[in-house]
Amino acid sequence: MAKVSPIEFFRQVRQETAKVTWPSRKETLVTTAMVFLMGLVAALFFFTVDSILRLGVQLVLGMGS
Repeated sequence: MAKVSPIEFFRQVRQETAKVTWPSRKETLVTTAMVFLMGLVAALFFFTVDSILRLGVQLVLGMGS
């Protein structure tokens, strides 16, 4: 790989950054909300499955109250 001067490197970085299509504010907010919502759904799902499995193990091992 050929060596590039720091000035040339930063010029190339600026050129590449200009090509990026940045999301709009609305797209960012919607995506953020969806990530939080899906995280909450996953947490509730795993909490429910964990509770059911815990209850099942307690019943099988005779520790159920």
